[in-house]
Amino acid sequence: MIPKEVLQKIRRIQIRSSHKVDELLAGSWNSAFKGRGIEFEEVRPYQVGDDVRAIDWKVTARNNQPFVKLFREERAMSVILLVDMSRSLDFGSTSQTKRELVAELGATLAMSAIRNNDKVGLTLFTDEVEKSIPPRKGSKHVLRIIRELLYCQSVGARTNIGSAVEHLNRTCKRRSVVFLVSDFFDSGFEPILKVARRRHDIVPVTVNDLREKELPNVGLVRLRDSETGELVLVDSSSRRNRKQYKKLYQQQEQERISMFRRLQMEPIRLLTGVDIVDPLRRYFDAREQR
Repeated sequence: MIPKEVLQKIRRIQIRSSHKVDELLAGSWNSAFKGRGIEFEEVRPYQVGDDVRAIDWKVTARNNQPFVKLFREERAMSVILLVDMSRSLDFGSTSQTKRELVAELGATLAMSAIRNNDKVGLTLFTDEVEKSIPPRKGSKHVLRIIRELLYCQSVGARTNIGSAVEHLNRTCKRRSVVFLVSDFFDSGFEPILKVARRRHDIVPVTVNDLREKELPNVGLVRLRDSETGELVLVDSSSRRNRKQYKKLYQQQEQERISMFRRLQMEPIRLLTGVDIVDPLRRYFDAREQR
């Protein structure tokens, strides 16, 4: 049985997300993702003016005359939320943890999809896939997604994005819009992500906390790696230590930026304690213009 406080949190996130969708995202969603899904319908003889790239060479060879493939645009599409649930998502230096930020984001995206008559599915992962919910429609389905985002008791502690993307490639055969949500504290997953991008429309969403970027001057502090449990004693009053801490994060961030550029992906960047509406609206508007 789900505790009362979790049910209350689910309801609060549902209400907040509903307002965000009503005010900002419903129209932008449809414009940003329109025409993403197409399905093969039939072949017919080639006619003057047809795009030669649509010629079906196998059918053409069998019939000794050119035939072209016809496709129809799907009115509804499938949206997959591929969400990191590793222990590092429990961190937060504001009133909001990264996990709570992810839950609010997931609820907003799921409700946007449902209101556009799209299906939405959810896959939660750590160093393995923890749970996978197939795409469906309906408000009850959205509530289930919010509940899983908030209440999922992960078995694993670390992050394995490659394993999650491999699961996506294996189980999701239909072209979908995939929101890959993580703090991206992982490496070595670029090749499998490149394969997935050929089939799916993948939108990376990075979630971070300000204290992951900069170390405040608070004297001696114990820093724990939330995924490995390793403890390190750091003198944050040392300007050199604070500079090295910031430099390490910037190096990791630059590696992610370079990877996304190579894969021709434009990430959405979110911070705990900061409203998600403006970053989403900027992304949707820029996507619509492209």
